[in-house]
Formats: sequence, structure tokens, C-alpha cells
Amino acid sequence: MEHEADLIEELIADHREIDGLFEQFDERPPGCIERKLLLEALTIELVRHAVAEEMHLYPAVREHLENGAPRADYEIAEHSSIEERLKDLEGRDAEDRDLDRLVRELRTEVRAHVEDEERHLFPQLRDGAPPFVLAQLGQKARTAKNATLPRGHPRAPGIAPLNEILAPGVGLVDRVREQATNRGHPVTS
Repeated sequence: MEHEADLIEELIADHREIDGLFEQFDERPPGCIERKLLLEALTIELVRHAVAEEMHLYPAVREHLENGAPRADYEIAEHSSIEERLKDLEGRDAEDRDLDRLVRELRTEVRAHVEDEERHLFPQLRDGAPPFVLAQLGQKARTAKNATLPRGHPRAPGIAPLNEILAPGVGLVDRVREQATNRGHPVTS
């Protein structure tokens, strides 16, 4: 029988995937269109990950950790800051002189957030929440991520709903968040 990742393992796997996208971005030469595509993929993954944490991790932090509510609020504020950086990057061309600096700043902020979660928050939650709860939340996070957006590189804009997310109009960050949270769509039972 194959082991399914619990919530913490699932989120750590996301962290590694996000770090890999940053590395791929760094490997491409400045001005290269692939960098813009990687930045779009990174944006999608960061927002998906943030939504998964906001839907499943932070409610568990509130419930299972002493003083969990202020900690969850702090983490959500960090997400807002990261999303603002992503929004600033949205309108930038691959040739933009500030692109490298802005991506470095984003990566620094994301790394600090990830390090804090992995060194402090995740061990506290592992000690505070029953394993079956973390396993259930891991399944819920996987289901939510898989149901909202296809993983992978945004080079295939003909694949729904990715074509809607990359369509012009509202910014990418807002479109991904809207799709991931099903905002604006009627709830079906």
C-alpha cells in the first residue's frame, strides 16, 4: 500500500516544487521568454500553495496550537505580502531591468516564510495535531489543488481552466486565487 502524504508532507513537497521553479528561472538568460513563462508557473504554484495553506493549514493551526490564531493571522499577512510582490511582477516583460531584482526579493521573502514554517510551525503542528487529522487534511489539500488547476508549465494555454487563468483581464494572481477558491462560482451539492 502506498503512503499518502499528510498535510505537512504535502506542503513541504510544494515548497520543493516552488524552489525548483525559482532555480529554473535563474538558469535562463535575462530577456528569455521562458523566464516569463516560468514566472507565470511560479505565480500559479505560489497562489495554489497559499490557498491550500489558508484552507487547511491555518485552520488546523488555530485549532491545535496554543496561540494558534495570531500565528495563523501572521502567516496569512505574509501571504498577502508575497501576493503583492507577484502582482508587481505580473506586468513586467522578460526584458525588464528590474525583473531579476524583484524575483530575488520575492525568493528571499518566500524562502524566509518556508524556513519559518518548516523549522517552527510544522513541528509544532505535528506535535499538536493528531496524525489522522494531518492525514485527512493532506488528502483535502491534494484534492483541492488537483480539482482547481492543472499542474505544470503554462505553455499549454488550450487546457481549461489554464486558458482562462492566462487570459487577459484581471491579473494572474487574482485569477488563480479566484479559480482555486472557486470564488464567484455557485456551490453545487
